[in-house]
Amino acid sequence: MSKPKVASDWMAGCAGCHMSLLDMDERIIQIAELVDLRSTPITDLKHPDESGVDVGILEGGINNTSNEEVAKMMRKRCKILVALGDCAVFGGVPAMRNFFTIEETLRRAYVETESTDSEGKIPDDPELAKPTRVRAVHEVVPVDIFVPGCPPDADTIFYVLSELAQGRRPVMKDDKLHWH
Repeated sequence: MSKPKVASDWMAGCAGCHMSLLDMDERIIQIAELVDLRSTPITDLKHPDESGVDVGILEGGINNTSNEEVAKMMRKRCKILVALGDCAVFGGVPAMRNFFTIEETLRRAYVETESTDSEGKIPDDPELAKPTRVRAVHEVVPVDIFVPGCPPDADTIFYVLSELAQGRRPVMKDDKLHWH
């Protein structure tokens, strides 16, 4: 039997969830023996296989049109989609931006910050992603498994990946995980 293919990506967040994945330490070798790790922010492969993967993992909220594309591509190319971490599950800290208009946040970030010189300007290039309201992954695409935490601890991530690699759905334990 071939190993299940797993792909991951990050969007609007701090990368802490992928750092927590790496915090599995030597257990990451066990995961590598169980799954075929495909595209991730820690590999050279940047997009999930066109032919599809068994498990897609998204970290971070969705705060621009590029993140929307990433989420839609992952959903289209995976059988099971995992929202990893509070930003992916709820919007997390990046969603605090939703209390202000996009114009206000861009002005503060690029023009009004104390570190901006007198020539600060808001970037405006057609190649840049357009900012949006910050959303959890399930607000843009259907999610199968929610793994909250900021970040989820390495034990939780190991458990989720181990269960999925063995063809099982992870179950709720100590209010750390729920799935649909």
